[in-house]
Amino acid sequence: MLNYLWSFMILAGLLFGAVCGNLGEVTQGLIESAQDAVALGITMLGMMTFWCGIMEVGKRAGLLEWFTQKMNPLLNFLFPDLKPVHPARAPIAVNIIANMLGLGMASTPAGLLAMQEMDEKKDGRATDAMCTFLILNISSLQLIPVSMIAYRSQYGSPDPGAVIGPALLATSCSTLTAVIFCKIMQKISRR
Repeated sequence: MLNYLWSFMILAGLLFGAVCGNLGEVTQGLIESAQDAVALGITMLGMMTFWCGIMEVGKRAGLLEWFTQKMNPLLNFLFPDLKPVHPARAPIAVNIIANMLGLGMASTPAGLLAMQEMDEKKDGRATDAMCTFLILNISSLQLIPVSMIAYRSQYGSPDPGAVIGPALLATSCSTLTAVIFCKIMQKISRR
């Protein structure tokens, strides 16, 4: 469906540019946008490679296991239905850590693995733990918004890191709201 939507918007823009006699400007805009997209892709690739490397070093050094152990009280609070030895706990912790570092794309594999591990009955029905995990991912508490800093740097911001404070405030509010919502819904579903 999105392919049709994007195709329609591109064709409508080209048609409108041709009708208004601005097809040259539209073509120039397409070329400039393609150049910007490639440059942004290279910037994001560098940032993601760096932070994924940091995550891999942390994993091999045992830091992720240590963080998972330290996160057990939080995981117990957020996911009371998951036993302390549940196989989904480690990927949940990795996903939360990656999201906190602003590595949404790097957190995706761990998130998918966590959802697969939580789908114990394999019936396709979302459990409370799965819903909580999804909502936490959507709210995405970020201590370091790496992607936003990379975008701001790419487009010439004099202070790309200025977004850290507002992003931390906004994502803290969204995550707190998500946790409260999940806890309320868990109480309602248990009745």
